[in-house]
Amino acid sequence: MSAPVLDRPAGSGPAAPAAAVAPAASATPAAAVATAPAVADAPAPPDRFAERAARVAEVAARHADEVDRDARPPREAIVAMREHGLLAAAVPVRLGGEGATLAELSRIATTLGRSCAATGMVFAMHHGQAMALWRHGGPSNGIARTVEAVRDGALVASATTERGVGGDTRRSTCAVETSADGRVHLRKDAPVISYATEADAVLVTARRSPDAAPSDQRLVVCLPSDTTLTQTSTWDTLGLRGTCSHGWVLDAATDADLVLPEDYATISATTVLPVSHVLWASVWLGIAADAADRARAAVRKQARASLGTTPPSALRLAELLVDLQALGDTVRRSADRFDEAADDPETLGSPAHALAANALKVGASERVTDLVTRALRIVGIAGYAASGPTSLGRHLRDAHGAAVMVANDRLLAADADLALMTGALL
Repeated sequence: MSAPVLDRPAGSGPAAPAAAVAPAASATPAAAVATAPAVADAPAPPDRFAERAARVAEVAARHADEVDRDARPPREAIVAMREHGLLAAAVPVRLGGEGATLAELSRIATTLGRSCAATGMVFAMHHGQAMALWRHGGPSNGIARTVEAVRDGALVASATTERGVGGDTRRSTCAVETSADGRVHLRKDAPVISYATEADAVLVTARRSPDAAPSDQRLVVCLPSDTTLTQTSTWDTLGLRGTCSHGWVLDAATDADLVLPEDYATISATTVLPVSHVLWASVWLGIAADAADRARAAVRKQARASLGTTPPSALRLAELLVDLQALGDTVRRSADRFDEAADDPETLGSPAHALAANALKVGASERVTDLVTRALRIVGIAGYAASGPTSLGRHLRDAHGAAVMVANDRLLAADADLALMTGALL
């Protein structure tokens, strides 16, 4: 892991109470956030993050091929995200942040995804977890300190899958065990923890107690100073190589106030799942958009070579842009839908919203591979090249990761049951 942003000095006593973090369903008492700026979250002007996102995207683009080739984390882009406040973008205004909406985060993710899918996915996965802290963290001092660290640029990773449960994030084998000194212990054999070596905290799912059911889960914040990671597998994949999603055994002994009080079923349904699916799809939109840009450049080159005629590929480009626009509209509407219901856990936790979130992930992951493949055919042999300004090899490999990073069949199986209870959320 990287520098322990959240670590307390050795031998120090409990930190002073920090701004408490309210559950998504409740209003935060004024006294509970006395140390936070006395200002409410307010609508922000559009594109307020556009310039900063573009600067980070420039950094990401410079290193994207190396990150892909060497299967290393996009460290330069992570540093740039921290420096430009993108990792802290969604921290609520009442807690000292900028209070970015999911729609704003979606636009940032698309901008980053255009330049480097791995960078975009780090941004997306970070926010999918970080938002759970202030939406579900309650009055815990430990969670409040974690939120402050995120506000200052800490990077959050997650360990929500486990060997032996078939990739089901809603079941755990490992359990939270409380020792006599009040600290909690857990050991998780995770087949995947993305960018674990770069993270300042890992949010880990575990059973509430050793005798709890596999689905009775809690989310635990594990800090570098409290955690030992032992690598068990290497992420050597076709695409999304820079996420460095190696397998790890995670051993942690941490403070009880770093266990989120709400059950993970609620956290997942109302925050982690819908936020993650929107931001993942936003990154995939960025991959497809950059592929379309490269296809457009190729068609323009063909048009200049035959002045006075429209290249046949221009029609294919026009068709491509129709479907790209449709994907963009779907992603943006999904982000707006979450923002409209952000403080309504009953709506967010409904079967209709779960169906919509899963539909976005499945649909976007299928569309991105189709769009990039069609862009490749428009560009031709130059797009098939391993490098060059119109190469689409990295885009195509990254795009195929979308459908398998959480298997679409697993989501469709869940949707089959949901579809009996509700219809599409239009």
